Amino acid sequence: MCVCVPPYAEATLKEGFYPSSGLATAGYRSAKYSPEEWHINNFSTLHQAVTDRNNAERICHDSKTLYKETEAGTLHTQAEGTRHLGERLQHIHFWKSELQRHIEKLVAETDLLLGQKRRLLKSLDATEIPFAIATDNLTCRERRLGPDLVKDRVEEELLKEVELISSIQALLKKTLSQAVNQIKCNRDAKQTLELDWSDKYQAYSLDDQCGRYNNMSTDTEYHPNSDNLQDHISLPPLLCNRDAWVSFTQDNLSVAQREEQASVELRLLVERVLQETAEDLRVQCSNVDQAFSQRCLQLTEAKTQLQLHLTQIGAQERNIMSLQQALYDKEAPLRVAQSRLHQRSHRPHMELCRDTPQFSLVGEVGQISQTMSSLQQQLSAARSSLSHLEESRMVLEKDIGCKTHSLLIDRDKCMSHRTRYPTFIALSGY
Repeated sequence: MCVCVPPYAEATLKEGFYPSSGLATAGYRSAKYSPEEWHINNFSTLHQAVTDRNNAERICHDSKTLYKETEAGTLHTQAEGTRHLGERLQHIHFWKSELQRHIEKLVAETDLLLGQKRRLLKSLDATEIPFAIATDNLTCRERRLGPDLVKDRVEEELLKEVELISSIQALLKKTLSQAVNQIKCNRDAKQTLELDWSDKYQAYSLDDQCGRYNNMSTDTEYHPNSDNLQDHISLPPLLCNRDAWVSFTQDNLSVAQREEQASVELRLLVERVLQETAEDLRVQCSNVDQAFSQRCLQLTEAKTQLQLHLTQIGAQERNIMSLQQALYDKEAPLRVAQSRLHQRSHRPHMELCRDTPQFSLVGEVGQISQTMSSLQQQLSAARSSLSHLEESRMVLEKDIGCKTHSLLIDRDKCMSHRTRYPTFIALSGY
């Protein structure tokens, strides 16, 4: 829009001079403007209005351009933020799933290791019975008498058994301590993963909620200081990036995997220890039982031989009685023969001749006398032998008593006590 300006008004405006009524306009003209002043004022008003309108039009044009540019940029930035949130949610979900998987593996592995720990405790308790049996056997065998108190193979095997049980108990206690420590490490790693999983669960919920926000959401608010993240950062500023975030979880998972592997290896070690210790104990138990059986067989044979000697003493006694009876039985025939010879010695004159009856009676007396002499010598020898046997009777009876006592200890007490020896399954911790 063009406005015509008088020449004098243009000159006046250029020079910056505005006319007034002055001192010459006194009286009625003192409170009024001149026509030129009115034109100038009107022009000034129109000019200012034109300038303001031109500025307003330029600003409106610039505003429309800026609005379109900022609208597109804002939508693009918001779309990028939403996309980044979606990607972040995928990453969080992936690592959260990995954490959950390893947490479950740690829980399962810890439960298996707890089962091995219980087996170790049961196996350790089960070794107390063999230890008590072995020490009781040694104590009982200390009460053997006389020459039977010997350091035989049974005692050597029992001492080996006691030493073996002590070493096995020490090994089981050491393995049990390792299992307890590994269970603690598993639980610590599990707790670390659970804390990380919990953080990611909360972060997933928050980012999921953020991803659902849009320009039509009614629950959004102004938070002027929300872009000041320094007060909320948990890591040093240089580490607060995606690589550090991934590395943090990867480090936690690596620790968990190491503990899982260590737990698996320890479980295999526990299984092997329980298997081997149970086998060693049962083998040693078999060795001790075999030594006991051999020793009891030796004692039984020795006792039988001693009892046989006692039987011989009784036989000798019966032999003496038989010899005495034989001598007594010969006295009557001798008296008869001698009486016959004595009576025939009273025959008169020529009747007192050496006839056949005479020779027979003389031979009979000689034979009976010789027989009685032989029986008497044999009786003397038997009595001498019986005297020597009587001297050894007390020794034999004492030795038989020792063997009986030793058999009572080894067979009736020790071997019967060893029947309560734990089975292989019990020694394995089941």
